Amino acid sequence: LTGLAVDPMFSAGKARWLLDNIPDGFRRAQAGEICLGTVDAWLLWNLTGGAIHACDVTNASRTQLFNLQTLRWDPELLAIFDIPLAALPEVRLSSAFYGETASLPGIPAGLPIGALIGDSHAALYGHAGFQPGAIKATYGTGSSLMTPTATRIFSQKGLSSSIAWGYRQATYALEGNVYVTGAAIQWLADLLGLGGPENIEALAAQAADTGGVYFVPALAGLGAPYWNDSARGLISGLTRGTTAAQLARATQESIAFQIRDVFDTMQAESGTPLKVLLADGGATRNQALMQFQADILGVPVQCSLASNVSALGTAYLAGLTVGVWSSQEEIAAQSRPQIRYEPAMDAAERDRSYAGWKDAVGRVLWN
Repeated sequence: LTGLAVDPMFSAGKARWLLDNIPDGFRRAQAGEICLGTVDAWLLWNLTGGAIHACDVTNASRTQLFNLQTLRWDPELLAIFDIPLAALPEVRLSSAFYGETASLPGIPAGLPIGALIGDSHAALYGHAGFQPGAIKATYGTGSSLMTPTATRIFSQKGLSSSIAWGYRQATYALEGNVYVTGAAIQWLADLLGLGGPENIEALAAQAADTGGVYFVPALAGLGAPYWNDSARGLISGLTRGTTAAQLARATQESIAFQIRDVFDTMQAESGTPLKVLLADGGATRNQALMQFQADILGVPVQCSLASNVSALGTAYLAGLTVGVWSSQEEIAAQSRPQIRYEPAMDAAERDRSYAGWKDAVGRVLWN
């Protein structure tokens, strides 16, 4: 029904814990004294001065309480997690009139609120990835890949079925969440006492290759497509000659390998050729990483130069609501500055490199 694996990443178990640990929590939630919701519902509640408790379909779809077929909170799931319907927000499309702002510090009263949408979903919309075959990766502390699908696809290979956005109707998607990508860079910087991630980038640039070293950064378990929260990190291939620069490069490359794990799974399950990876987020400023990403995927990587593609996607949806744009086709025609990386690695080297990564992941899962 939900398209999600049972995992603590999602909201239902956390909501149950809150009700168990708030005095008289269930009764108060059932009576409407306690609201449970997603971040967008909390923001809307505050922006409207507590007048509106609502969320959009994308955020609802990540709770494990929402039925992707009916687009409603699911009675069976609510019963399983013992969550009162009265405590949950009303669910609307992403592009919809949600109300008006109350008078708040720095925000005047009466501004229309024309869109709510999840972060990763908004990034896909910000890239104008409207059609099946588009795929985006957002690089942050962790990373998220998403591709729109023509119909609902319930993954058999470790992806999450989701709603990409709601404009006029729901558009479905496959999503893969990677727990630790940019966080691995910061972890290594902290371990080596180097400060910020930019210093790891500079250190990695000193190594021509990793010398056969692979780092599987399962520092908080492994997300898609493995969904193993008991997995732990592993560095393999160390020798007496391994340098700090090679370890830094292996850490950097681990991001691209994890992206490929999800990309390949999406390619297999979506049934549509994925010919270009649309990319956004802080790590896209790392040119060596983006080139390696294109190399290990074997397809171009097209990086947005917008500072926040998620905000752009949200603005597009809000603009549709209030009439700034009349259609998605008009949005698709907008200029979006990008930088493109073409794959330069030969197929044999790509296969050898990725096989080494899969061997390292296998060691983590075997343990």
